[in-house]
Amino acid sequence: MANNENNTDQNHGGILNGIERIGNKLPHPVVLFIILALIVIVISELAARFDLSATYFDSAKGQDVTVYANTLMNKEGIRYIFNNAVLNFTGFAPLGTVLVTMLGVGAAEWTGLINTGLKRLIQSVPDSLLTLVIVFAGVMSSIASDAGYVVVIPLGGILFASAGRHPVAGIAAAFAGVSCGFSANLLIGPNDALLTGLTNEALRSAGIDYQMSITGNWYFMIASTFLLTLIGTIVTIKVTEPRLGEYTGDYQPENTPLTKQESNGLRNAFISLIIFIAIFAFMLVPENGALRSMDPETGLMTTNEFMNNGLIFALFLLFLIPGVAYGLTTGKIKNTEDFVEGMVESMRTMANYIVLAFFASQFISYFAYTNLGTILSVNGAQFLESVSFTGFPLILAFIALAMVLDLFLGSASAKWAIMAPIFVPMLFQLGLTPELTQASYRIADSVVNVITPLMSYFAMVLVFMKQYDKKSGLGTLISTMLPYSISFALGWVLLLAIWYFFNIPLGPGAPIMF
Repeated sequence: MANNENNTDQNHGGILNGIERIGNKLPHPVVLFIILALIVIVISELAARFDLSATYFDSAKGQDVTVYANTLMNKEGIRYIFNNAVLNFTGFAPLGTVLVTMLGVGAAEWTGLINTGLKRLIQSVPDSLLTLVIVFAGVMSSIASDAGYVVVIPLGGILFASAGRHPVAGIAAAFAGVSCGFSANLLIGPNDALLTGLTNEALRSAGIDYQMSITGNWYFMIASTFLLTLIGTIVTIKVTEPRLGEYTGDYQPENTPLTKQESNGLRNAFISLIIFIAIFAFMLVPENGALRSMDPETGLMTTNEFMNNGLIFALFLLFLIPGVAYGLTTGKIKNTEDFVEGMVESMRTMANYIVLAFFASQFISYFAYTNLGTILSVNGAQFLESVSFTGFPLILAFIALAMVLDLFLGSASAKWAIMAPIFVPMLFQLGLTPELTQASYRIADSVVNVITPLMSYFAMVLVFMKQYDKKSGLGTLISTMLPYSISFALGWVLLLAIWYFFNIPLGPGAPIMF
C-alpha cells in the first residue's frame, strides 16, 4: 500500500514538474503581449493580401456590412502604430476603473482595516461554524485583491490548530475560498472593474455597440459566494480532514487577539460606513435622488448612468472613508502625508498592471484596426452555427479551454485580454451576451488556481503547510486541493447551467441571451 502511494506521488510529481517546465518557458505577460502584437502585424499583412473579409447584419444600420482586413505594414498602418500608441494607452478602458477602485481598496488595506476585519470575522465565530466562516472569509477576501493569500490562509491554519483540528485542513479550506472562489463575492470589487473593462474594450474593438455594466455578473456572483462556501465547507469536513487524520505535530501557533486600538478602529470604521451608505442611499433610492438621471429612451429617472459611469467612484469612497476612520483611530494616519501615503502605496502595487496595460492596449488596438477580431468572430460564429455547436455546449467548451490556459498563464487579466477580443464578439454573434461569456471565464479562471504550481502564491501556501507538516511537498498540496478544484468546478458549472436554462439575469439588466 505504501509503495502504491509513493508511486502515485511520484507520478503526480512528474506530471506537475512537466507542467512547471512548460509554464516556466512562457515569457512574462508583458513580453507575451509584445509577441502577440507582432504576430497581429504579420497576420494583418497576410490577411490583407488574401482579401479576407466578413459580412454580417448591422442592426444599427439595418443592412449587411462587409469588413475587410487592414494591414499594419503599409504607410497608413505604420502611421497608426506610432500616432496612436499614447491614445491606445490612455483610452484603455480598464486602466481608469482599476486604478480608481484600487485607490480606495489600497488605502483601506494600508491602514490595516481589511486585515483586521478579516481577523475579527474569523476569530469571533464558534467552532461549529469555523470551517464555513474561513471559506466564506476566503471568498470575500478577493474584494481586497490578494490580501486573502497573506491574511486568511495563515489564519486558517492558526484557528484550526487552536480548535484542536488539523491546521493543514484550515489552510486548505482558506486556500480554496481565497483562490478557487476568487471571482465570487457579495460586493462589486476590483476584479469586476478589471474584467468588465476588458470585456467592453473587446466589444468596442469589434465595433459592437454594447456596453456591459460593472454589475453585469453581480447576481450570479452573489449566489456563487454562498454555493462555493457550502461546497468548500463540505469538502473540508468530509474529505480533507478524514484524509489528514489527527494532527500530531508539535507546532503551536500564537493566535493574537485584537488590540483595543484595533477594536476601536473597527467600530469607528463601521460607523463611518453606515453613515456613508445612508447618505448614498438617500441620493440613489428616491425617484428624485441626486444620482438618478433621465433615460433618453424611456423618459424615466433611472440609475443606469450612475451604474455605468459613477459606481467606480462610489466604490472608491466605500473603502476610502472607513479606511481613513480606522487609520485615524489606530494612529496609522497621523497627518495629511499619511493619508496620501496610503493611496500612493496602493499605486506602487499597481506598477506591474500599468506596464501590462500599456502593451495589452496596443495589442487590442491593433486587433481592432486590422479588423481581424471582427473577421474571426463573425466567420467563427457562422461556422459554429453551421455545425450546430452553440448554446451551453459551446459555453462548456469555452470554460474547458480557459481552464487549460489557466494551468500555464496565471494572470486573470492577461488571459482575459487575450481571450476577450476573440470570444466576446464571437459568442455575441451567436446570441450569447458578454455578461455570460465573462461569467463563464470567471469560473474557469478561479477553479484551477489551487492545483497549478505556476500560480504566484502557490509556493507561499506550501511554506504555510510546512510550518505544521515538514514532510509536506508539492504533491501533498496538489492532492489536498484537487478535491476542492473538482468540486468547485462541477458545482459552479451546474449553477451556471441553472442560470442559463432558466434564463435568470446575471446582474441588473444583464440577460443570458439576446
